[in-house]
Amino acid sequence: MKALAEQIGDIDGVEIYGRVVGVRGLMVEVAGPLYAMSVGSRLTIEGGNGPVPCEIVGFSGKLALAMPFAPLEGVRRGCRALVSSSAMTVRPSDAWLGRVVNALGEPIDGKGPLRAGAAPYPFRNAPPAAHSRNRVGAPLDLGVRVLNTFLTVCRGQRMGIFAGSGVGKSVLLSMLAKNVSADVSVIGLIGERGREVQEFLQDDLGETGLKRSVVVVSTSDEPALMRRQAAYLTMSIAEYFRDEGQDVLAMMDSVTRFAMAQREIGLSAGEPPTAKGYTPTVFTELPRLLERAGPGTNDQGTITGIFTVLVDGDDHNEPVADAVRGILDGHIVMERAIAERGRYPAINVLKSVSRTMPRSADPNFLPVIKRARSVMATYSDMEELIRLGAYRPGSSADVDEAIGLHKPLEAFLTQGKDDATSLIEGYQMLEQIVGRPAAG
Repeated sequence: MKALAEQIGDIDGVEIYGRVVGVRGLMVEVAGPLYAMSVGSRLTIEGGNGPVPCEIVGFSGKLALAMPFAPLEGVRRGCRALVSSSAMTVRPSDAWLGRVVNALGEPIDGKGPLRAGAAPYPFRNAPPAAHSRNRVGAPLDLGVRVLNTFLTVCRGQRMGIFAGSGVGKSVLLSMLAKNVSADVSVIGLIGERGREVQEFLQDDLGETGLKRSVVVVSTSDEPALMRRQAAYLTMSIAEYFRDEGQDVLAMMDSVTRFAMAQREIGLSAGEPPTAKGYTPTVFTELPRLLERAGPGTNDQGTITGIFTVLVDGDDHNEPVADAVRGILDGHIVMERAIAERGRYPAINVLKSVSRTMPRSADPNFLPVIKRARSVMATYSDMEELIRLGAYRPGSSADVDEAIGLHKPLEAFLTQGKDDATSLIEGYQMLEQIVGRPAAG
């Protein structure tokens, strides 16, 4: 009843509206009472094909510049643009678990309406103050051997998965959603292919994974504002469950498509393009979005963030990848060459880093992890010579050992999407392969 009363209170008592005076590409120019409009506020244009919700993204002279959440077909000059005084908020609740919603928080899974929660959560929320946040918590069991052992993630940590297209990011996310030991998973599919949404929900995530998840979907054909909004909504839902004292795994696929959506919005608003056409606000919005993940305050839970980055042309130093890598607490690098060899997940352990290591790893098995990394590094250094047959066995004891352990280690790093391995099981399996180094 409290939630209903607050929603009734949000209904506008006075109707304030402007008029559409121009449409330039994705941008709608609105003339009217500018005193009632502000950046981020909502408009609803009464178009010939039905209402078109918009958001004000800027001003030019005596005109407000708005971008649509829906196609602009049917909008003409002179259409009324109703100004909404209500803030851009969403009201998540526990009833959202197991549901699929769009970027505005509306159900799209055909399971009926969603029960609204009592408290409103802004789409663009601020993270807790840095000085009041807890430190990252205990290691989080992700159920994936290579991540549990070599790239241990703590509760409240933020990690990026950097990979080109078709290397297995979505499958890795589904493995995490099904196997992670967190209380709730919130999954944002930003700019996803429409064909793959049902495949992800039914084949990859499955009924078990969906039961404790909330999935936010914005497909690639939707307007840029919807794709950007889906990323904000993903974090708002995660913040609700964090405030309930739960450990949340927030996964977003992908941050790059969020940046592309922000680039479209910025260019339409007249911002100057910089590196690869990305506008300055892209690099302002990225930390504002990613910093919302992390530990909460004393009476809150945590948001562990896993964000995928679609590297352009497999270039891991392109602008978005470079910016995101500097914000997050570690990066997981997936390589096409490893995927082409048939080893999944195609993670390059030597190029990947968790910034909580080695503190987050089990100290009893830390020597084993270091030894395994050393063996893999030795093989990597000599790999070309070994493949060409130029290396002569017996020339180096370390290289001979690396060759002998290569196949067992590759088998350890390979894991099917329906297979789950706990933290301790992963450590024990790795110890059986490389042994425990002698003390001293």
